[in-house]
Amino acid sequence: MGRKTAKRISLGSAVLVVVLTGVLQMQAQSKTPYPAMDALDRYLMPDRNAEIALARSAAPDSISRDAKVLVLGPHGYETAVEGKNGFVCAVERAWMAPFDNPEFWNPKLRGPICYNPPAVRSILPMTYKRTEMVLAGQSKAQIEEGIKAFAKKELPALEPGAFTYMMSKEAYLTDSDGHNMAHLMFYTPLMDSAVWGAGVDKSPVMLNPQFAREGIDVFMVLTGMWSDGTLAPVNN
Repeated sequence: MGRKTAKRISLGSAVLVVVLTGVLQMQAQSKTPYPAMDALDRYLMPDRNAEIALARSAAPDSISRDAKVLVLGPHGYETAVEGKNGFVCAVERAWMAPFDNPEFWNPKLRGPICYNPPAVRSILPMTYKRTEMVLAGQSKAQIEEGIKAFAKKELPALEPGAFTYMMSKEAYLTDSDGHNMAHLMFYTPLMDSAVWGAGVDKSPVMLNPQFAREGIDVFMVLTGMWSDGTLAPVNN
């Protein structure tokens, strides 16, 4: 093979690598539909009463009607309704998902959630902290590092019995088919998920890696029922 021919092949290979790299980068970008935070107003609900109603829909009315209700404003969560039973209901946004979730910045996500008193004291502070950093304009990487430091130094110890309701028929939890799932979430120290039978065939229990970096396991238990008492699909 002549030196010129070899040179042409080498050059052609280099060009091919560049082209393929560009194609792969474009494909990777197309798989990340929400690469950064959108405009803040896309995450806010302009109708305060609608957000209150959506938050309350997370749990049965017998619980949520006497719960404290939070709504998200441009400066963070604020109290919209004072409660009487120790529960707190709110609507989570996408940035409460695991950090590697491709929908972390999805402005459409609305996750009605009601915290029981132990979760109010030991889980809700993470919602406040993440939201504070998001509204301060921090990147996902900065938020991840900040929440690790917060969990080590400022987050209250996880209380036994901490759990939340997420049984709203009106939730929008993902762009994937179904968009929603009626479930409860139980918070424990990190452990072998087999203790809960999580993820095995026909089990209603799944392990959610939401707070793994903070040293907390989140076990999701499908209820098969929406908060209004009607049947919910169980895709498991």
